[in-house]
Amino acid sequence: MQRAGRHGRQPPEGGPMENGVGQEPETPELPGPAAPRVSRARPRLVFHTQLAHGSPTGCIEGFTNVKELYAKIAEVFDISPTEILFCTLNTHKVDMRKLLGGQIGLEDFIFAHVRGETKEVEVTKTEDALGLTITDNGAGYAFIKRIKEGSIINRLQTVCVGDSIEAINDHTIVGCRHYEVARMLRELPRAQPFTLRLVQPKKAFDMIGQRTRTGKSPGEGRVTSGKETLRLRAQGPAVLEEGPSPSEEEAARQVDDLLESYMGIRDSELASTMVEAAKGSPSVAQLAQGLDSVLGEFAFPQEFLAEVWAAVCHPKGDKE
Repeated sequence: MQRAGRHGRQPPEGGPMENGVGQEPETPELPGPAAPRVSRARPRLVFHTQLAHGSPTGCIEGFTNVKELYAKIAEVFDISPTEILFCTLNTHKVDMRKLLGGQIGLEDFIFAHVRGETKEVEVTKTEDALGLTITDNGAGYAFIKRIKEGSIINRLQTVCVGDSIEAINDHTIVGCRHYEVARMLRELPRAQPFTLRLVQPKKAFDMIGQRTRTGKSPGEGRVTSGKETLRLRAQGPAVLEEGPSPSEEEAARQVDDLLESYMGIRDSELASTMVEAAKGSPSVAQLAQGLDSVLGEFAFPQEFLAEVWAAVCHPKGDKE
């Protein structure tokens, strides 16, 4: 099976010809109002995509958020958007370090991971924490982003990173955000078995039998190409902007780690949003008020917000 690498972008079409051979001689312009200046058209932002388990290469453009992105990919490959669990950038593997968030580098190649087999797993909660880190794709599917070594879930070999959680005890959670799913799992009583219905991503032959290893990587949650990125918005048009600075990336990574520690979720876009809010807040109280107005459903604990504010406004030095 062949895998496509990165493709170069197409040059602008139909550029005007200057000083071309055979042009008609210019005629003197008559006095009068100056002709309006023709604005240069914005470049077409075209991205290349494949299905992660193998497919021809397609091209997509004209999307402003994750749901529209999935719809464009689905249209190219003639599948339903609900078949797409998540996307990775520049790799067909289930690599959570390359997970597509709210930013796409202009040179990134998008791989869509679609629904594979469904499986049910019975779990007995012998500890308060299951050892799962949950995220979601922004379009209705929550899935497992990390499994903690030595945890309850880590001892269940059938549960893998990348599995989408479709139901808990036959109660469907499709359409729930990742923090809602994490809250449901935390509230399950101890010593009482429960059932998880999981959907694993469809695998290519070279991925069958592979269980994604866990462990942190310094680059987790980052989507950078060293150039401009397309930032997707939940509301409003997508924005073309410069990538975050190294200090902002580091602050977002620390906040993402705090989200996992306090809430059992990882969400690089939420972390970036909190970094932006903290940068403009002179105190923890101001940060709490600002976040409560836009993210009140999270009910962040005060000690968590204090650590977020400290990570952004009083970052540690580069030296350990």
